[in-house]
Amino acid sequence: MYDAVIIGAGVTGAAAAWALSRLCANICVLERTEDVCTGTSKANSAIIHGGFDPAVGSLMAKLNVRGNEMMDSLCEDLDVPFQRNGALVVCTDEAKMGELEALLARGIANGVSGFRIVRGEELFRMEPNLSENVTAALRAPTSGIVCPFELTLALAENACQNGVDFHFHAEVTDIRRDEKGLYHVKAGGTEYVTRAVINAAGVYADEIHNMVSTQKIRIRPRRGEYCLYDRALQGYVRHTIFQLPTEKGKGVLVTPTVHGNILAGPTSDFISDKEDTATTAEGIAEVLEKENLSVKPLPGGRIITSFAGLRAHGETGDFIIGEAEGAPLFYDLAGIESPGLSSAPAIGEMTAAWAEKALGLQKKDHVIEKRTGIPHFAELPIEEKQKLIAKNPLYGQIVCRCEMVTEGEIVDAIRRPLGARSLDGVKRRTRAGMGRCQSGFCLPRVCEILHRETGIPQDMITKCGGNSRVVVGYTKGEKEPRDREDGRHPHEEM
Repeated sequence: MYDAVIIGAGVTGAAAAWALSRLCANICVLERTEDVCTGTSKANSAIIHGGFDPAVGSLMAKLNVRGNEMMDSLCEDLDVPFQRNGALVVCTDEAKMGELEALLARGIANGVSGFRIVRGEELFRMEPNLSENVTAALRAPTSGIVCPFELTLALAENACQNGVDFHFHAEVTDIRRDEKGLYHVKAGGTEYVTRAVINAAGVYADEIHNMVSTQKIRIRPRRGEYCLYDRALQGYVRHTIFQLPTEKGKGVLVTPTVHGNILAGPTSDFISDKEDTATTAEGIAEVLEKENLSVKPLPGGRIITSFAGLRAHGETGDFIIGEAEGAPLFYDLAGIESPGLSSAPAIGEMTAAWAEKALGLQKKDHVIEKRTGIPHFAELPIEEKQKLIAKNPLYGQIVCRCEMVTEGEIVDAIRRPLGARSLDGVKRRTRAGMGRCQSGFCLPRVCEILHRETGIPQDMITKCGGNSRVVVGYTKGEKEPRDREDGRHPHEEM
């Protein structure tokens, strides 16, 4: 029996697991897909917000500011790349200067210092590639950028180091509470018995909540489309460039990433399908048009990929966090949209404080605080590269030429706690396949390594779990790809 079952292994669920792993408790995480961070958390703007946008007094404001404060030490402890590059909210119409000043006042009211409005030569010295239409900007120096997947993975790996169980391919289909007050959670064909449930199911959080609560909620998926530019444009902007917020959100931004790319987006469209992450010609055209309101035109020939992500929009205007009506010890972490990534560590902290009190848990005497990530070979000084190759010759074998990812990194990604079991799992951990050719060169070699390290037959290796198999037929012989009703191979359950 578990003290708490967490549903969802996105950044919110992983942060809750990380915080709860500091307590003397038996905890598990149920994730319906094949890896951590496969939903909302993997496809967003990767921004750690400064705290100027959320309404004063809201949970969003409180948790954004606290999460931002936690980020430096957290990322240092968990070996996650994080940069405080600062943000600029640009104004292109003098008639809207009042809105910029209102954002400044809101940020100060939310308890964040350092905000100021910048104009003229000083502004264009900061960002020479701003659009000529920009007249002023609010500068938020505490804003930053992070890799959402690396942060989520690091939180989950550290939780695993500290005793949290993770179960993948475990989609929750039913929850009931027995006469003793214990919850029975049915997921992936297994029943998990637990004292408490923590609902961090992203766009599906309403469906999980509505299984047990007398007061129903609704989560609407809102799709955002992005364009990612080649690292050849590194330095085009240094700050994260926002437009003035509207009722649809913070608008199309242009930002550097921690890996040196330039990212533009997102759009903001409510959709009905919670799995619809398709990009559209209209959406990409909107990104390309609106990015030019903030910066000088980016060269379209430098776009290496486009993608879409979904935001879990609640109807309260704030995060939905707390014990569900009519369901004691069922704790919602729902409606976690922007600034959800920024707020995640604080949401985890808040969840652990609730669990400690509600479940009568004690803090552990010993906790593993540090986690070491996969070494990114391409970023190391030559002396460290030589030492790494001498220690493990696989680091001398380049697999992904675009990103200079080595076989050693890929093997580490597969063998470490919560290791990769798909091509996307390898890609997100190592960047193999994220370069200009988008896996055109390295995909066959990564498949070979996955097969060798996991025993998964090559015709059962997937892009991202389920039925997304890469090998769909053979050009020679009579051998056909094996099939399973759920598209999985038993080795995926490792």
